[in-house]
Amino acid sequence: MEPDAVADPIISLRGVTKIYGSGATAFQALKGIDLDIEEGDFVAVMGPSGSGKSTTMNILGCLDVPSGGEFLFKGRHVERLDRDQRALLRRRYLGFVFQGFNLLSRTSALENVELPLLYRGEDKKSRYDAGMAALDKVGLKQWWDHTPAELSGGQQQRVAIARAIVTQPAVLLADEPTGNLDSERSVEIMELLTDLNKNSGITVLMVTHEPDMAAYARTVVHFKDGLVERIDAGAEA
Repeated sequence: MEPDAVADPIISLRGVTKIYGSGATAFQALKGIDLDIEEGDFVAVMGPSGSGKSTTMNILGCLDVPSGGEFLFKGRHVERLDRDQRALLRRRYLGFVFQGFNLLSRTSALENVELPLLYRGEDKKSRYDAGMAALDKVGLKQWWDHTPAELSGGQQQRVAIARAIVTQPAVLLADEPTGNLDSERSVEIMELLTDLNKNSGITVLMVTHEPDMAAYARTVVHFKDGLVERIDAGAEA
């Protein structure tokens, strides 16, 4: 490889469209998205309701498929994959963090974190070791046996992040991860995501309505009316 060679983006969208419905009731949510996401970047996605950002994130998370265009992940055409292949890609390469935490209420923090590994068929010791390591990474190792009701909102979101990273994903998709938190807890979560991005090499894609949270990202993508309106530089690398 040439010394000045540039690696291909981990994600590329080319002319991606998404149409819901048909005929007179058809709605075009995406009108031709072109977007490259570099490996190791921290990207904030912003835009008003109906701008297409959530639809794009669902496509990037392999939760939905484009109506047209190309979606490449690590050079592979995702739009050509069937449902099972997309599910495999999701399990192997992607982690998800949601605004509402989505933790199982009657199980411990560790059991919540272990869940993706259980779906993978990992043995009990492997699940325990990986789960405790993930909790340690988010600063909650000592809280492993607490249920969500025994944790603060910020701690619950940390458990959700540990669950998202326990499979060592290449990309972490976070949908309004600070939306249910106060300003102090929001800063803690953003500092944690920044640390995971810088020190663990995880590519982070985050939807947010808050400019203060988007400022932590290195790249800010603005959506409007089903298109990428502009891309700005955020925080310093």
